[in-house]
Amino acid sequence: MKTMLRTFFSRINFRQFLRDYLPMTAGALVLAINFNVFISPAKMAPGGMAGITLIINRFTGWPQGLTMLVVSIPIFILGFFNLGRFRFLVRTAYVTVLYTTCVDLLAVWMPSTGVTNDLLLNAIFGGITGGIGSGLIFRGRGTIAGTGIISRIIQLKTGIPTSQLYLMVDSGIILGIGLVFGFEKVLYGVLMLFIWGLATDYILEGPSVIRTVFVITNNPEQVAKNIMARLGVGVTYWEGQGMFTHETRAVLFCTITRPDVDTLKSAVEECDEKAFIVIGQGHQAKGGILRPQKIAP
Repeated sequence: MKTMLRTFFSRINFRQFLRDYLPMTAGALVLAINFNVFISPAKMAPGGMAGITLIINRFTGWPQGLTMLVVSIPIFILGFFNLGRFRFLVRTAYVTVLYTTCVDLLAVWMPSTGVTNDLLLNAIFGGITGGIGSGLIFRGRGTIAGTGIISRIIQLKTGIPTSQLYLMVDSGIILGIGLVFGFEKVLYGVLMLFIWGLATDYILEGPSVIRTVFVITNNPEQVAKNIMARLGVGVTYWEGQGMFTHETRAVLFCTITRPDVDTLKSAVEECDEKAFIVIGQGHQAKGGILRPQKIAP
């Protein structure tokens, strides 16, 4: 028995385990707080299991966390057989049980009327907080047994884009909330859903902190050397052909920080005033040669 346990634990990458389960745990706690502080008191939700729970609780009075867990069980079973079995089972079960349990446990310590009666504030901050919680769970490669699983299964069976399915499923739930609690809540629920998605993307991808640069020039050697000297970044070169002139031109690519944009333009124009520069946004850059500080022009 000891040998089996030793073999089992030796196969676990504890650094990866912590990297996954710490954000999943934090995300589940944030979602539970969000439900008790913003969603439940305001009786609005961006669809999902939270919306179904509000409707059922309105007519039954059952504990909301327990209701959410019971409703999640059949969805969880569907996901188990269609989305990966045991690999799907462990993470989803952990997040779902932790989230639904904390909803009821934390409700004792949370104000039953929330922190504000303003529906707009509840929609905005409920969306931000919920998006942060969902983003943390996704960063840990986890998920909750909710309507997202239904959408994913339907997508696999029908080929309908997941974004459309999310919209259809959650819109139906938001409409149900409107029938029960009033259609003003529908408008605020849609706003919460939109903000929730933005906040989730922000947590997953991070802020737009870098700029990607393409430079098309007839003087690649001098331009590249000047960029590297002035900015301390690596530059990649390849050849391209203009489809209008059919002339071969050099294409340079590099990644810089936002404050370096003006310096880069200056560095290029010093060597080639007719160079074509395209600057785009990026979220993350890893590897290569990146200098943390800007060299003065």
